[in-house]
Amino acid sequence: MPDLPALARFSGFVASDLRDVTSDPAALDSEGFWAVSADFEGRLICARFGRVVADPAPQIVPGRWRGPAVGDWTSSLDREAYVAGVRSIRRHIEAGEVYQANLCRVLSAPVAPDADIDDLTALLAHGNPAPYAGTIRLPGHGVEIATASPELFLRRSGTVVESGPIKGTGRTEADLLDKDHAENVMIVDLVRNDMGRVCATGSITVPDLCAVEKHPGLVHLVSSVRGELADGVGWAELLAATFPPGSVTGAPKSSALRIIEALETAPRGPYCGGIGWVDADRARGELAVGIRTFWADRGQGLLRFGTGAGITWGSDPEREWRETELKASRLLAVASARYGQHEQDGGIRA
Repeated sequence: MPDLPALARFSGFVASDLRDVTSDPAALDSEGFWAVSADFEGRLICARFGRVVADPAPQIVPGRWRGPAVGDWTSSLDREAYVAGVRSIRRHIEAGEVYQANLCRVLSAPVAPDADIDDLTALLAHGNPAPYAGTIRLPGHGVEIATASPELFLRRSGTVVESGPIKGTGRTEADLLDKDHAENVMIVDLVRNDMGRVCATGSITVPDLCAVEKHPGLVHLVSSVRGELADGVGWAELLAATFPPGSVTGAPKSSALRIIEALETAPRGPYCGGIGWVDADRARGELAVGIRTFWADRGQGLLRFGTGAGITWGSDPEREWRETELKASRLLAVASARYGQHEQDGGIRA
């Protein structure tokens, strides 16, 4: 790929002039502005930048991003395997091992060697705007991410911390089921428990429960959980208590993670991890859950994207498969640089 400089782009600003890269989360409480990429499997990259300026989303330059055709994508789990996985999780639920578990699959397609992930960010910003959209481009460290995440993992302002778990997805509000509301409440309890490990006793509240949010092409149920960090708690302790995000694992988290490891055939990487920024000088930061996220795997010459669904006892296996398709279809069309044609394009090959 071209020799591009490191950068990070989030919510109306862009960071450049890379100064330091570390895997130590304690650095996020030191000084400076940091971009953060935490893989679902635990790999953490924190990059400190020396220059941060206001900057709108990059403009689309026609023809610059040469994305894969929608039909070029392959899936780590085909329809048959995914449906079988849903049935397996329901058996674990029946046995009392878990109440809910997320089942995800990773999609892959060839990417041009000179493709710049920031050009994909431009397409996403215009074709699928999202509140926690961003880019982290660290070519020398194997990190090239473009996210259109709608979900807040952690927002910190001083000692106040907030999370915004999403559970429940449909094309319209009418598609949301009782199962979706029950699943959302279940994950809110999990997030409260995670945050309770590092927050002052009695400080955790739920300002919003199961609010309906509209996003391009679909709707979500979104809640918010807020707390006051206990004395001496920094980013290292906060991440240790809450990672990986509860909304993309399941409840109980430990049981869900064991089931995920047994059923999923590809690492999630940045998908379902944490992606965002931390301003250590101002004790502020915002990390998104790494959903609706693309990342480049240069070693394999591939662009990757993850999609999944939360499985409960009330899950219908075919409906859960369709939910993963719904979550992926618009984003894959945008990445193909042929947004608007995805209804005519072929589906994802297994």
